[in-house]
Amino acid sequence: MTRLSTENAVVRGATRQPSDLRTDVPSPLLGDDAEWSPLLEQVDIVVHAAARAHVLNENAEDPLRLFQEVNTAGTLRLARQAAEVGVKRFLFLSSIGVNGTQSIKPFNESDTPQPVEPYAVSKREAEQGLMELSRETGMEVVIIRPPLVYGPSAPGNFGKLANAVRRGIPLPLGAVTQNRRTLVGLDNLVDLIMTCAYHPAAANQVFLAGDDEDLSTADLLHRMAKAFGVSPRLLPVPVPVLKAMARAAGKSGMVERLCGSLQVDITKAREVLGWKPPLTVDEGLARVAAGF
Repeated sequence: MTRLSTENAVVRGATRQPSDLRTDVPSPLLGDDAEWSPLLEQVDIVVHAAARAHVLNENAEDPLRLFQEVNTAGTLRLARQAAEVGVKRFLFLSSIGVNGTQSIKPFNESDTPQPVEPYAVSKREAEQGLMELSRETGMEVVIIRPPLVYGPSAPGNFGKLANAVRRGIPLPLGAVTQNRRTLVGLDNLVDLIMTCAYHPAAANQVFLAGDDEDLSTADLLHRMAKAFGVSPRLLPVPVPVLKAMARAAGKSGMVERLCGSLQVDITKAREVLGWKPPLTVDEGLARVAAGF
């Protein structure tokens, strides 16, 4: 498990359910009318990563409202109570979905936000509320927008793909070679979080996260297979055929993500913070494989 840690600091973790994170601090659900203040006493920095996410089979009548209750209202409730007790800096893990779902050129921090999916809309609304709260209270806010985060036991579609590659299940993605996607390994993201927690220049800034290398979907699967020590079984189904099959099966959204491009420019983090991802993509995928 990757942990936030630094010398001469005490890390207090709050979780919504039992985990292997050592903590004796019970955490109320973000969407509740929770009283966080006692947990925030003598805390200098809050790293807020909890969210309603990875809902692969959404069946709610109004999913946006559910995302807003947790990801927007819950975040702002926690942040306001943090400001009231004197927390100096609030780090918010947002989403590259705030920029959009597909990129023509690599996204950067100066792009006009174009959230599409309810999850991303709720994250953008939280960002706006946090910046307003910072202006009101003086509490520093740092926003990090990661793309797909991968690591051991990764949830969602990445975890499903990794398991399929590991088991040698044929995948119809061998022809998806022209797209480019930026991912971020869990260890790289944690390293950026730690940099943003303490770097003076991070205050009240937005940073995009990412690895040092962009991959096509087919390349990712080949590299993933190498990490597992298996031969990839990729069928070269033409992309138009793949998309037509997905439409017929009601899976257009998932296939569009697999076939489309979403690139992230991390120049700002490099130049403002002096940060670079400590692990290569292959090193990150090796840790995924070790987790299985």
